[in-house]
Amino acid sequence: MNRPFNMPDEFVEGFMKAGESLWRSLGWAPKGDRNGADPGPALNSSGLAQLQADHMMRLYKLTEHVLKSAAGVQSEAGIEPARGDRRFNATEWRDNATYSLLKQCYLLNARYCVDFVEALDLDEKEKHRLRFFTRQLVEAMSPTNFLATNPDVIKLATDSEGQSLKAGLDNLMADLGRGSLTITDEEAFEVGKDVAASRGAVVFENELFQLIQYEPATEQVTARPLLIVPPCINKFYILDLQPANSFVRFAVEHGLTVFMVSWRNPDASCGHFGWDDYVGQGAMRAIEVTRSISGVDKVNVVGWCVGGTILSSALAILRTRGDESVASVTLLTTMLDFREPGDLGVFVDEEGVRQREQTIGNGGIYRGSELGFVFQTLRSKELIWAERDQQLSEGKIA
Repeated sequence: MNRPFNMPDEFVEGFMKAGESLWRSLGWAPKGDRNGADPGPALNSSGLAQLQADHMMRLYKLTEHVLKSAAGVQSEAGIEPARGDRRFNATEWRDNATYSLLKQCYLLNARYCVDFVEALDLDEKEKHRLRFFTRQLVEAMSPTNFLATNPDVIKLATDSEGQSLKAGLDNLMADLGRGSLTITDEEAFEVGKDVAASRGAVVFENELFQLIQYEPATEQVTARPLLIVPPCINKFYILDLQPANSFVRFAVEHGLTVFMVSWRNPDASCGHFGWDDYVGQGAMRAIEVTRSISGVDKVNVVGWCVGGTILSSALAILRTRGDESVASVTLLTTMLDFREPGDLGVFVDEEGVRQREQTIGNGGIYRGSELGFVFQTLRSKELIWAERDQQLSEGKIA
């Protein structure tokens, strides 16, 4: 099923399940759940009444603060965004009474939504899912995301005589035509020039990956090489960006011989590859080839994200075989204990895994664009809404 902006089924299904949890917690669900049980409301009326009373008291204090401020009377400080929240940096949100009230009402209502979810008597998995989608809704409803309530957008539209709005509409139509949510200028970078600029050569390849060996930047290099296994999604680019922020460049400038796995971008012909292939023909084969080219008995390895998970699986197998060819391992943002997957757990349950296995197991491919959408929602304030606020103010989207 085609969904807007590459929205995966897991996101839609998670949203629906969160809604079911909410209705059931309030006692609004039809009698009897899918298993025939009647769980009843998960929030008693006294708890809801207290929550609403506290919210009304905060609204009263906010109204009092606004009235006193308008009369020039000193009062307690109003509601301010959390430290690091850049959405309300424009001076209008502080100096203009209307915008200030709008900001504070939004923050107050956002707090109420969060407190409401926390007050529900749900199991932790259900509450985590409801908490996640509540956050998505709360961040989407920020007044900074709307033309009429964003002072930066209004100012820019006035200064540009409406050209910023036209540019924004053009970008919006382009996103709709592409079917994906653009959060950056996709034509701003060129591989080998603005990204992945470190010099090197492919020294090995198989069906799953190419192995890159980078040119040394020092007269002498260490005898033991460094092998990096990046994630399969954003691949090796994340560790070799522009020269100023390239880990590869930093490593070779400090005398290391660096090898990097560059994963193949899979298509339909790769649908038969599984986890064991990425471990055996991927990480383990890369270790073997790196040792052979370098002529050493041991290598140092670095794993990033799911690349680190693949690498750790490979190392566990090698250890059981008595193979000690890896001297040290460094893992960056790598998950090894999947019992507590964090927000990723919102998209993963037994039912969802079975559905995906039917697709992927029959030669299908999990589209990278869908994974991209999922990762954007994990940090939506930074990767969707904060970027949208910035693009709004720059006239990039409408």
